[in-house]
Amino acid sequence: MARMHTRRRGSSGSDRPAADEPPEWSDVEADKIEERVVELAEQGHDPSVIGLKLRDEGVQGVPVPDIKLATGKKVTGILEEHDARPDIPEDLRSLLERAVRLNEHMQDNPGDHQNKRALQNTESKVRRLVNYYRGDEIDSEFDYSYETARELLDQE
Repeated sequence: MARMHTRRRGSSGSDRPAADEPPEWSDVEADKIEERVVELAEQGHDPSVIGLKLRDEGVQGVPVPDIKLATGKKVTGILEEHDARPDIPEDLRSLLERAVRLNEHMQDNPGDHQNKRALQNTESKVRRLVNYYRGDEIDSEFDYSYETARELLDQE
């Protein structure tokens, strides 16, 4: 979805090394990893940030390069088991935050045509993502508008 509204091409980024076992130097128990994941979620970190923190800081000083290899579960799966999952999926919340920020910018700067187009593209992505999550992750009656997005983000 990242390149939906652009003509640019390319495949920047990196691939994860192919491995089916955690490395020998990272021998942290799965229970301790799950406890740390829940602890970080309770501090308000998103699942992607939790993965970065475990990769960089680790558990008790030992880095965890891949949570799924170490525990057999994804970060969101661990959060779901411990009822620590966020109310709104992370990708949708990021898009809602961007849409609210762009909307407020457009209220202050109505002549900014470039950001008006960016707001239209962002709201389009939000509507598509809401349709994807509707009924499973979010309420089936949810419809995107600036006010509802603002209310959702203020609740958290």
